[in-house]
Amino acid sequence: MTEKLSTASVLAFERKLDPSDAVFHAGLWDDRAQSHAWQPVTIQPKSVRGTISNRLKAKDQDPAKLDAAIEKPNLQTVDVAALPPQADTLKVQFTLRVLGGAGTPSACNGAAYQAKLLATVQGYKQQHGFAELAQRYAANLANGRFLWRNRVGAERVQVIVERLQDGKAAESWSFDALALNTRAIGAVSSEVPGLQGLSQLIAGGLAGNTHALLRVTAFVRQGAGQEVFPSQELILVKGSVGKSKTLYHINGMAAIHSQKIGNAIRTIDTWYEGAGELGPIAVEPYGSVTTQGKAYRQPKQKLDFYTLLDEWLLKDKVPPAEQQHFVMAVLIRGGVFGDAS
Repeated sequence: MTEKLSTASVLAFERKLDPSDAVFHAGLWDDRAQSHAWQPVTIQPKSVRGTISNRLKAKDQDPAKLDAAIEKPNLQTVDVAALPPQADTLKVQFTLRVLGGAGTPSACNGAAYQAKLLATVQGYKQQHGFAELAQRYAANLANGRFLWRNRVGAERVQVIVERLQDGKAAESWSFDALALNTRAIGAVSSEVPGLQGLSQLIAGGLAGNTHALLRVTAFVRQGAGQEVFPSQELILVKGSVGKSKTLYHINGMAAIHSQKIGNAIRTIDTWYEGAGELGPIAVEPYGSVTTQGKAYRQPKQKLDFYTLLDEWLLKDKVPPAEQQHFVMAVLIRGGVFGDAS
């Protein structure tokens, strides 16, 4: 009699899309070919006097109390980053490693479970390959989603993706990011020059068939002296730095966290209920969108990662193709998914 298969209590996966931090430089749009000589964008502190604008409690809405509160200066120090007055273009650059072994756990204490998992992943690879996921990852590189707020309102955005070999660019693709719809990543036309080649490279990297190290460079024409937006630091100890906003930097150079870059690249989930209205969200086990305080893949809907994975592996209930893509995307994302009990 065969023993009933159960989820391993120790189950972990390493991420297979591994971005670096993205660093900021500034220069002129017409000098993009010499961008290696551009100067870094630095972080500068600024002290400002703010005004009372928050929602007041009923007891504080008395005119006299409000006037008294407004008379008090709301002094604060914040970090800011901006292009120099003589530069109109922001350069954002990072590298991205695409690793093989997608779906193979880095730690698993159940031999039978691991064997079933590997067989299931192999079946997915044979049936679907990584073409669908790779196209979506490539689309998010081409459309400049990783720029976040820096993309909004830009006059022009050019994204250049290079495949590095021995430290040099062996192949490159260039995209007009603003011409690509960030909501339509699942229906990106194969007619977009270069996108198919980039997708194939990413798919080959995920399959372990090729070494895939990419250098991604975005040029964002915003206007001379305009403010730019690196990552904001999370200060865990309140009042420890004396600033109300602290921006991320690397040795004084403004930058975006690698985690935020990775979140943008994996914003490919259009397979959840209500995706037509909201558009793609980042691949997360419960479809979490922290800015909205909502999870779009509730366990009661049976569309969360754990329910889909357990039914696929433990009950041999094969999910629809789009949900198979989602499960594999979570495994590519990486994380610890062992049985909580």
